[in-house]
Amino acid sequence: MLAKVHSCAVIGLEGVIVEVEVDTGQGLPYMVIVGLPDAAVQESRERVQTAIKNAGLFFPRQRLTVNLAPASVRKEGPAYDLPIALGVLIAAGQLPYECVEGTLVVGELSLDGSVRHTRGVLPMAAVARQEGYTRIFVPEVDAAEAALIPGLEVIPVPSLADLYAHLAGEATLAPRPPLTPDDLPVITQTDFREIKGQEHVKRALEVAAAGGHNMLMVGPPGAGKTLLARAMPGILPRMSIDEALDVTRIYSVADQLPPDTPLIQNRPFRSPHHTISHAGLVGGGNQPHPGEISLAHRGVLFLDELPEFGMRVLEVMRQPMEDKVVTISRAQGSLTFPANFQLIGAMNPCPCGYYGDPVKACTCSSGTVTKYQKRISGPLLDRIDIHIEVPRVAYDKLSDQRLGEPSAAIQARVEAARQRQRDRFGAVGAKQHAGGDPVDHDHASPNHDQPATPPGANISSVQCNADMRPAEVRKFCDLDDTGRSLMKTAMSQLQLSARAYHRLLKLARTIADLAGSETIQPSHLAEALQYRPKHLM
Repeated sequence: MLAKVHSCAVIGLEGVIVEVEVDTGQGLPYMVIVGLPDAAVQESRERVQTAIKNAGLFFPRQRLTVNLAPASVRKEGPAYDLPIALGVLIAAGQLPYECVEGTLVVGELSLDGSVRHTRGVLPMAAVARQEGYTRIFVPEVDAAEAALIPGLEVIPVPSLADLYAHLAGEATLAPRPPLTPDDLPVITQTDFREIKGQEHVKRALEVAAAGGHNMLMVGPPGAGKTLLARAMPGILPRMSIDEALDVTRIYSVADQLPPDTPLIQNRPFRSPHHTISHAGLVGGGNQPHPGEISLAHRGVLFLDELPEFGMRVLEVMRQPMEDKVVTISRAQGSLTFPANFQLIGAMNPCPCGYYGDPVKACTCSSGTVTKYQKRISGPLLDRIDIHIEVPRVAYDKLSDQRLGEPSAAIQARVEAARQRQRDRFGAVGAKQHAGGDPVDHDHASPNHDQPATPPGANISSVQCNADMRPAEVRKFCDLDDTGRSLMKTAMSQLQLSARAYHRLLKLARTIADLAGSETIQPSHLAEALQYRPKHLM
C-alpha cells in the first residue's frame, strides 16, 4: 500500500513542500529512505521504528521504501520523523488515508514517541497557508510560533501516541488559538535616562536612528560605549507586524528564537565576539545558514573592539552594507539572506586605550597608534556616516541623581523623522510608478511573514535617508549658496571621496528632518561635518 504525507523543507528562508511517500513491499524487513536525504534524515529509520514501538503501535515487518519528493531538493534535519511515522502507519493500514488530507506535518521524534522542537516552523507554516493547506501538525513547543500565521489550523502534537489517537478518533487534540502581538509581553530594553553624561553621543545616536546611519564610537575603556550601543534599539522606530514576522522568520530558521518568545517584537541587537569567522558573520556552511548580519536584520549590529576583528571579516561586510542583502554562492546554487542592519562600532583610540585622554597618559608609541587605527580600512570607514568621540565621564555627572531624557521621548522624535522620510520617498515612488502596470495590492504580499507593500508606498525601495541613491540625493539634498560654499571647503580640506560627499548630504538631510525643516540649512550641514572622523583618516 502506498501512503502520502506532506511535510516541508526550508531552503534559505523559504519553505518548500516535501511529499513523503511510504510504500510497503515484499522482502526482508527493512526501511530505505531516498530523495537526497542527509545523515540526520537517514537516521530517522531507527527513531521512527523505536518511537512507533514505544508508542504502543505496530511497526510492519515488511520492506518499506520512503521517498522524499522532489528529489532535487536536499533534505536535512530530523523534521521528517513525524511525517515518515504517519506514512508508515497509514501504509500498514493502521490509519485511514484520508486523515492527513490538506495537512502539513513536521516534527522530530524521541525514542519514547514524544515530539521535539523543530527549527523553521514559521516559514513552514507560512508556505502551508500559501499553498492552500488548512491544517498543520507541529511539535507542542512550536505551536505558538506557527499560530502567528492566520487562516491556518495549528494542532500541537505532544507525542506520536496522542497524534494517533487524534487521527483515529479516539481522542482530540485542541488547536492552538491564533496569536497576535498584543498577546505577547514586551521586553524591557536599556533606557537612555539611566546613562549619565555623554549628551553629544546620545544626540549622535538619535541622528543615526532617525536616518538609518552607521556609526563609530571612539573612546577610552569604561567611557560607556557598550552601554550606549545597547540602548540604541530602544530609540529605533517600533517594528510593524510585517517587520516582526520578517525578523522572527530568520531567527526561526537559524534556530535562535528565545524560549517562550514566538514573535520578536524588539529590534534585534547582535554583538558578536571579535574572534568570529567571516562565515559566522555573513552566513555560510555547506547548507548556508544566516550569519550575524542577517540576525541583525532591521536592528543593530554592534562590533565592540572593532580593530580586533580580522581584516577579512570586516571587509566582507562592505557589500552587504551597501546592498542590504548578502548572497552566498555554493556549487549547488546561491541563496540570498536579508541584511538591512545598522552598524554601530566601538573602539579604543590605541592598544592601551588612553591616546588623547586628559587624565591617564598613553603608553603607546605614535607608530603603534597609527598601525592600530589603520587596522580598519579606508573603504569601510567611508561607509560609516557618524564618527564620534566618547570621553570619560566626570565624577559630577556620575554622582548626579537626576535622570536623563527617557528613550521613549527620543523614540518619538525618531519616529516623526522616519515618517517624514516615508512620506517623501513614498510620494516619489508613487510618481515613478504612475502610468505603469497597476499593482495588485491584494496579492502583493501572499505571506504575512513577507513585508507588505501598502498602496503607493515605498515602491522606490528607499526606506530612510541612509538608503538614498544619487537620484534621491540630488532631489532632496539641495543646498543654498552658503551650504554649497561650506561643502566646497569641506571637500577640499577633508579630502572627501564621492561616497563620503553623498553620505554627508544624507546625514544633513536627517538632521533637517529631526528639526522639522524642509530644506537643509547651513547649521544642519555644520553638525553633519562634526561627525566626520578626526583621528581616523
